[in-house]
Amino acid sequence: MSRNLVRPFFPEPPQGYNQRYFAELVRSFATYLIAMQNPGEGRNTFTVFTNLQTDDVGLEIGTIFKQGGYVKITEGNTPHVRGSLATGSVGSVTVTTT
Repeated sequence: MSRNLVRPFFPEPPQGYNQRYFAELVRSFATYLIAMQNPGEGRNTFTVFTNLQTDDVGLEIGTIFKQGGYVKITEGNTPHVRGSLATGSVGSVTVTTT
């Protein structure tokens, strides 16, 4: 198996039906399914990300997205909302040189 998973124990079947054996078999399959559904650790030599979202709206914590040419990771306390760009001005400035 990959991802350093511990293989579940599958008991030897008895000659006839045995309720305890069947319970152990179901438990082993449940353990196997949980392990296979767990994404586990990842190590990659080369990865290509296509069609990344450009903000973290609706993403779960730990999901990657791109913003301003950078790949970022969604955090719970650092929002990167849609449409956060703004410009403004206050008054005017006059510069005089002598």
